[in-house]
Amino acid sequence: MIGKQTYFHDKAVLITGASSGIGEELARQLGFQGAKLTLTARRRELLEDLAQKIVAQGGAQPVVAECDVTRDGDLERAAAASLQRWGKLDVVIANAGFGVTGALSQLSLEDYRRQFETNVFGVLRTIYAALPEIEKSKGRIAIIGSVSGWAATPGSSAYAMSKFAVRALANSITPELQRAGVKVTLISPGFVDSNIRRVDNQGKFHSKAKDSVPAWLVMNTEKAVHQMLRAIAGGKREAIITGHGKILVVVERFMPWVLRAVGKRMAAGSGSYRSAAKES
Repeated sequence: MIGKQTYFHDKAVLITGASSGIGEELARQLGFQGAKLTLTARRRELLEDLAQKIVAQGGAQPVVAECDVTRDGDLERAAAASLQRWGKLDVVIANAGFGVTGALSQLSLEDYRRQFETNVFGVLRTIYAALPEIEKSKGRIAIIGSVSGWAATPGSSAYAMSKFAVRALANSITPELQRAGVKVTLISPGFVDSNIRRVDNQGKFHSKAKDSVPAWLVMNTEKAVHQMLRAIAGGKREAIITGHGKILVVVERFMPWVLRAVGKRMAAGSGSYRSAAKES
């Protein structure tokens, strides 16, 4: 376990997508640091199991709220449950998301809508549900984006579009909410060990799906989450997570023609892009 960060002690924190991957590790580390957690996801049984683990490591009993970020009302109920239990809400982490993959010719408008419903409107639902209490506490809003919000590649148009939108959202609302004493942090990871690449284009999880990214390129989840929490605690505007992610962003900002050339070669070298569902 990486060392504690004192900012989160006694803070009431709501996490979406907490049942696995980055969300699960966020909950585990925050529980260790003494946060008062509200865990939300679609798979309640996984949340219950996670809550037991947090208690076993000495954390407070989390609030568990079954929640789908694509459904109106779910996040308001989760925020209300957090407020009822803890009497406040200091931090909200909009983590829930998945990736639709495939070439333009393979995708439909419905695929793009599904992607935006979770990755963009799900983030907005989370912020709107939590904002009244976050403003009262002058707390933190953290949005889990991606380096795909900086650089798009062939076969990832739907996912990259959603993350570009999330980055634009964070850039726009950061100065707006500063006036209320609220700090917004955009977390933009590269490849982190999580379950996102085991979720198909319909949002269904496939436990036996192989990770298509080489292991040497994937950052350990515990290390990545420690960096994320440090950025949130410090009120950092954006944190690029992973070394390769930082390199990609630098190249996109200062040498974009390099990525365009790489993208052209990628597109020429593959006649089609398989969806995660087909890969699994």
